[in-house]
Amino acid sequence: MPFWNTSSSFIFCVKGIQSSHLQYDQSTQSTVKGVGSFISKVFLGALSFVYFAKALSGSYLKSTITQVERRFDIPSSLVGVIDGSFEIGNLLIIILVSYFGAKLHRPRIIGAGCLIMSAGTFLIAMPQFFMGRYEYERFPSTINSTVSISPCLQDKSQTLLSALEKPQAKINAGCLQTVAIIGPIFGFLLGSLCAKLYVDIGFVDLDSITITHKDVQWVGAWWLGYLIAGVISILAGIPFWFLPKHLPKPEGRKDSSTSSEQSEFITEDNKDHQKSYQQQVKIAEMEDFLPSLKNLFGNPVYILYLCASIMQFNSLIGMVTYKPKYIEQQYGQTSSKTNFVIGLINIPAVAFGIFSGGLIMKKFRINVLGAAKLSLGSSFFGYLLLLSLFAMGCENSDVAGLTVSYYGAKQMTDNEQALYSECNSGCACSKNDWDPICGENGVTYISACLAGCQASNGSGEHTVFFNCSCVGTLESPSQSSSAVVGPCQKGNECPKMFLYFLVISVITSYTLSVGGTPGYILLLRCIKPHLKSFALGIYTLAIRVLAGIPAPVYFGMAIDTSCLKWGSKRCGGRGACKLYDSSALRYVYLGLTLVLGTVSIFFSVAVLWVLRKRSSPQDETLSANGERGTRGTKSRKANFVNSDHLIQTTYWPEKETRL
Repeated sequence: MPFWNTSSSFIFCVKGIQSSHLQYDQSTQSTVKGVGSFISKVFLGALSFVYFAKALSGSYLKSTITQVERRFDIPSSLVGVIDGSFEIGNLLIIILVSYFGAKLHRPRIIGAGCLIMSAGTFLIAMPQFFMGRYEYERFPSTINSTVSISPCLQDKSQTLLSALEKPQAKINAGCLQTVAIIGPIFGFLLGSLCAKLYVDIGFVDLDSITITHKDVQWVGAWWLGYLIAGVISILAGIPFWFLPKHLPKPEGRKDSSTSSEQSEFITEDNKDHQKSYQQQVKIAEMEDFLPSLKNLFGNPVYILYLCASIMQFNSLIGMVTYKPKYIEQQYGQTSSKTNFVIGLINIPAVAFGIFSGGLIMKKFRINVLGAAKLSLGSSFFGYLLLLSLFAMGCENSDVAGLTVSYYGAKQMTDNEQALYSECNSGCACSKNDWDPICGENGVTYISACLAGCQASNGSGEHTVFFNCSCVGTLESPSQSSSAVVGPCQKGNECPKMFLYFLVISVITSYTLSVGGTPGYILLLRCIKPHLKSFALGIYTLAIRVLAGIPAPVYFGMAIDTSCLKWGSKRCGGRGACKLYDSSALRYVYLGLTLVLGTVSIFFSVAVLWVLRKRSSPQDETLSANGERGTRGTKSRKANFVNSDHLIQTTYWPEKETRL
């Protein structure tokens, strides 16, 4: 048989096969498309749920800081290490995920990550189950008894008893951002709910608990939220175990000119060539690493913006981490109310600020120089508003032996010998006790014993102490008087100051968040296109290592310097701080935040200066590769439209908890 006959027969056969396949493709195209769309929606929903679980866990961690401090008697600096370890865990796993993510079953890797995340939250809650029950200090009294055990132990052998128990792509990226904001809201609200529940709920008889969630010794069920977050993480990971290794590609990404048979033939024929090509690409990428790094760090705009971001995130991370503690100690609010306020007021303000920043960029078609100005203006006015909070603090409560003398003279000391006075010299009091009572003279005493009280009536929060030799007035200091359980309330101006603080705090959160989107767009447009992924990786790594880890630690150490009264652990050693100097706490907390923010502003000014230097008076703007170029109005508009997806998918690290 002639060769051409064989060829024509083969061609006819192939055409027949192609025709039959074409009919099959047409009949199944709609079915395959529907299945692919369904899988994509399932993936988006599952991924959104993972974002929610992760954001909830991270924000709940910050809402439990004061509870954990009080429960385990640890200082703020150690709590900062615990908070920073969250970022350390991310860094330990990110390299492995980055390497194996492209080689293995990605959905199952996400599912495994959810299991690891749930195991971590369960592990955090474990100390509650093997460290015994919480014991708070409370003087025991007899109900309806006018004469009970004397708080003032005149008999040295008499001891105190402890309490019994102490585009579609654009829509998808908006979807993920929304969930990333909702997660922290629910995280802080969950923290508020758990803070109202007693720490040993389910393990003790709650009727025997003599303190309420408003008591300074109260510890909420901090561990319960971690169990809930762990269960949510497990549920979020389940769908990923049933998803295919590769998601169906959108129609626009498929080559319509190439049939499935041709693609298959090409794939089979060129497998060896593809493997060889991939190896060559990997070698080229390795050789290009150092030049790319040099190119990146040789870009002054990128380096200056990176430094500005590091300083700003140090400021914001430290501020947010200890914001619940600041509100509790400065304004005398409960943990439950503090978390509720942050979750329901501050975080929505952050979300609205991010949205506003993106809307401004889109509506006014702002270029790179304008984005730098907007980011700088946001930071400047935000920290300027923060400056006003120095005037919105509360004065120190009058605490005998710490902020005032036993006879009313103002003083400020952390000398433990000042806790003793003539009026309680006949009592066998311990300076380590912390069971504050409020005298009728408006002065707080660290314990009923140090107040020189001789008798008590009632029980629990209704206990009243009588014949307290140290509770007198300036006019008649020797006059014995009575006292009630709990510290005295802060001054009459404090509730008003707290309201002012909330208003300014919300406005500040919004103002600082407006600059998030423009700053991120600036970051993306100031580098060469092929270096964007690398640049974002370096940026995220630097933020985590140089801000996420150290900021909670040194903020906590600075806050510890304002402590006036340290607790003592039962096994010995210094415990958690019981009383802070309100003025010193305000200056340390707000001052450190403002100093770091000011340094960030100086770097932002330098970014703007470099951009202006590279721009000509004829509206010359920085091109994507860091070189100068002139664009007309039409080209600028086109460039903005093309980069519109960047605004829609903006994400700056841990933005969901930056208030």
